[in-house]
Amino acid sequence: MIVGFGDYELDLSQVELRRSGVRVPVEPQVFEVLAYLVNHRDRVVPKTELMDNVWGGRFVSETAVTSRIKQARQAVGDNGRAQLLIRTVHGHGYRFVGAARVREPAPAPGQESVRYASADGLQIAYQTTGSGDRDIVLVSGFISHLEFDWADPRHAAFLERLGSFGRLIRFDKRGTGMSDRPVDLPDMETRMRDVLAVMDAAGSARAVLFGYSEGGPMSVLMAAMHPERVEALVLYGSYARRLRTDDYPWAHDPEERRQYMDRLAAEWSWEADMRTMCPSADDAMAHWWGRRARAAATPSTVRALLAMNSLIDVRGALGSVGVPALVMHRRGDRDSHVEEGRYLAEHIPGARFVELSGADHFVAVDAHQILDQVELFLADLGPAPAPPRALAAVLARLGPGTVAPSAGRVASTPGGQTIIVYDGPVTAIREALSVLAGPDGASTRFGLQIAEVPRTGAVIDGPGVGAAVALAERAEPGQLLVSPAVRDLVAGSGLAFTPAGDNAYRPAIPVR
Repeated sequence: MIVGFGDYELDLSQVELRRSGVRVPVEPQVFEVLAYLVNHRDRVVPKTELMDNVWGGRFVSETAVTSRIKQARQAVGDNGRAQLLIRTVHGHGYRFVGAARVREPAPAPGQESVRYASADGLQIAYQTTGSGDRDIVLVSGFISHLEFDWADPRHAAFLERLGSFGRLIRFDKRGTGMSDRPVDLPDMETRMRDVLAVMDAAGSARAVLFGYSEGGPMSVLMAAMHPERVEALVLYGSYARRLRTDDYPWAHDPEERRQYMDRLAAEWSWEADMRTMCPSADDAMAHWWGRRARAAATPSTVRALLAMNSLIDVRGALGSVGVPALVMHRRGDRDSHVEEGRYLAEHIPGARFVELSGADHFVAVDAHQILDQVELFLADLGPAPAPPRALAAVLARLGPGTVAPSAGRVASTPGGQTIIVYDGPVTAIREALSVLAGPDGASTRFGLQIAEVPRTGAVIDGPGVGAAVALAERAEPGQLLVSPAVRDLVAGSGLAFTPAGDNAYRPAIPVR
């Protein structure tokens, strides 16, 4: 939105004050004061309200507020004596009294409207910008908001330059931003299907996947399970899992993670969170981050997202990524340790690792440092066919009746054992449980493993397929057994498991 008054224009989306089309330099906090008064010009804004919203609840003296009001007046050609635009209402606060006219900004070059893709009956918001022969799908971190993303000039510059490398496709994950809010938040497998739905709606057959922060693990799974749709993989500031283990010692321990979740969900302290993650962020960026976050998700959604993200573990999928990969991580990253980036690169075959200087986690801070590496990486990419094999959920079935899965691909081992191949383990588990609850369930046994298998063909074989068959043979009639890898990959799905012997688990719910 752009608000004009006299010769001046206050561009709220570009965070810019202009006079007769020429930019007027103002300090970020002065702009925030002016923007708040203009946005609430229908009333007097109490001084305490101004302090809370511009200074984020931090202690600030009345002298500091008065100083910012004086600077705001000077920026728009006003003063304390004339008070033609900003009036002091003694004992109450301040009010913007200029004659205002409001208009929407013209679309940025190449920027298109927000569109929607349908997935599982929900609407997933997406937007395409930029142009070129290559498609780039940006899988954002924790939350995003397709329209608010453009409101910070540094983040807008990041998106614009990334869009200069090819057609940029962005989306808001279901439950956040401008996408539909389901009753329950989805697991990563469901979110992968959302990415595929967005790519289909945008007419993208294959794309470079760029995942940063929380978007990294989902991008890894996409690259491993759908290499026919992923040309290459770019990761920044990401990780393989969120909680510490003996063989992954860099992540938070469960108590640290719980305290962080409680603090953020209870205090809704997005500005403080940004300053912790990005010590170089100024007040303007922190306030934009806060506004964007509050527009993108509710406190209950935030808590549920953090809880789901805490269960992420994609270590078992890293070795199955068969597309070119670039992994970048800043040396002093405050959110995830640089060793986590190095771990990703060491376990993704052939990945290129670049350690960057700095401590800021967010992509929009010193974005050129990141994008310079992305540009070099993309320039080195040549045409390459999709890998012939992909990571999949392999379900072995022992029992009577015919097999007619709604989502999987029916195949068999060289010995004739029925195998059903799924894009992800959650769908496989739910279909298996549905069969076990049916008329043939009491005499049917299932085993589920994650394995690399050929993407096409009626006969499949290999160690992972053999492991699925072995699990089915160990299962009791009317039972499904899954491997530890399956258990790790269904985080956030609502499925729970109990041990069922060595390296096997069974669903923790009755099926009959």
